[in-house]
Amino acid sequence: MKPVSRRAAATPTTDSLVDLAYLKLRQRILDNEWPPGARALEQELALELGMSRTPVREALIRLSNEGLVEVVPRHGVRVLPVSAADMDEIYRVIGSLEATAAEIIAERKPKTAELKPLEDATRAMDAALKADDLQAWALADERFHRTLVELAGNRLLAAIVYNFWDRAHRARMFTQRLRAKPTHSTREHLELVRALRRGDKQAAREIHLAHRERARIELTDILARYLPPNL
Repeated sequence: MKPVSRRAAATPTTDSLVDLAYLKLRQRILDNEWPPGARALEQELALELGMSRTPVREALIRLSNEGLVEVVPRHGVRVLPVSAADMDEIYRVIGSLEATAAEIIAERKPKTAELKPLEDATRAMDAALKADDLQAWALADERFHRTLVELAGNRLLAAIVYNFWDRAHRARMFTQRLRAKPTHSTREHLELVRALRRGDKQAAREIHLAHRERARIELTDILARYLPPNL
């Protein structure tokens, strides 16, 4: 068998370039670096990413299938708006599943060491608010919710939640500075941790559902006001 040269082995495949283009463009959309309504030409994106148009085109088709962009033949691509209706549905699903995760955790009456990452994330949120660092606050808040889901130990539940989190992240980043300062979240998180520690699964579920419901109403109201459907 003829040995494969180092040069050949290092050459990226078309599939890997598609994946790379997809991940880079998707992250820009989710972080709102490429905001709703933004437009770009396929050739411009290819030059910017340093690759040919073929992998970029395939990546854009994948993003289109996810409802993140609209591909317009001969006119490039347009980033689709964050839909208030979609976020309403997503937050209801996430809230219900995370509340189930809280129930699962409370049922086993977790030790203090297990709950420490949740408390650490909450303290980080509080410190970020005092420093008026909303980006750090959002990251700490997401860490709290991710840890909550991980602590439940239910892989299927986690997979479903993670499937929606990226789109929820995009909406949160867009509305971050349009919302009132999120001072309630720290208190609500601490209440949840106390319920988990005492093994009160009903209280844990109710506290978390109320927490996500408040966030759902705030977020969807802002999206409806600032992003009209015909964007």
